[in-house]
Amino acid sequence: MSIAYSNEELLAVTASREMVGVNTIFAGVGIPLLAALLAKQTHLPGLTIVVEGGSIGPEVLPGYLPISTNEMRISHRAQQLVGITDIFLLTQRGFLEVGFIGGAQIDRYGNVNTTVIGPYDKPKVRLPGSGGANDIASLCRELIIVTKHEPRRFVPKVDFVTSPGFLEGGSSRRDAGLIFGGVSRVITDLAIMGFDEASKAMQLEYLHPGVALEQVVENTGFDLLMPEEIPVTEPPTAEELEHLRRIDIDRRFL
Repeated sequence: MSIAYSNEELLAVTASREMVGVNTIFAGVGIPLLAALLAKQTHLPGLTIVVEGGSIGPEVLPGYLPISTNEMRISHRAQQLVGITDIFLLTQRGFLEVGFIGGAQIDRYGNVNTTVIGPYDKPKVRLPGSGGANDIASLCRELIIVTKHEPRRFVPKVDFVTSPGFLEGGSSRRDAGLIFGGVSRVITDLAIMGFDEASKAMQLEYLHPGVALEQVVENTGFDLLMPEEIPVTEPPTAEELEHLRRIDIDRRFL
């Protein structure tokens, strides 16, 4: 019997499954935090979650999910509370393995824009900006991007590089001085994308259940690299959904 689930639940469950053998994760609020908490409750009990505002290893209470990284509810029974600069010092020193971010635009090389839509000096839309996203994308050992899949988000070239992916592709990230890290996965409500090892161009890796290849193509503003066979992700299980809905009991993000 099939189990009904929302796009947000699909994103959170799929993202949580990507965390295998991980000790530390730098998570933002919303879907990234839900995914990290779900992983901790299911298959990574020793996972340490770190939040930009300075909370290391918090216990997040159901019904008290934060909407900001600086809320005190994200500090409940934390292992440590430090300053925001200390969090980024830990990231710079290589202690935080996986970073989770979203974005308004993402291009074929995984660069993310959260600054402006249109020209920088005369933008059509001014967005919130980087926050800690540039540091997360530059300094974490691995970056996972979670976003909705639509043409306005998946563009050939971002209007502004807020958070670097693989820049112009190839070795350009390393050439710019970012000697490790990069985007490992882009998880959307339609599919999972990775990146070609040599060119660093985005490639389709999985389709979600019930999603046709044509839907992904129509909602991507550039040509994705395509494998010969495209597997389908496993849908969320009843156990995963039960854990997830208990975490977000008042449906703030689901």
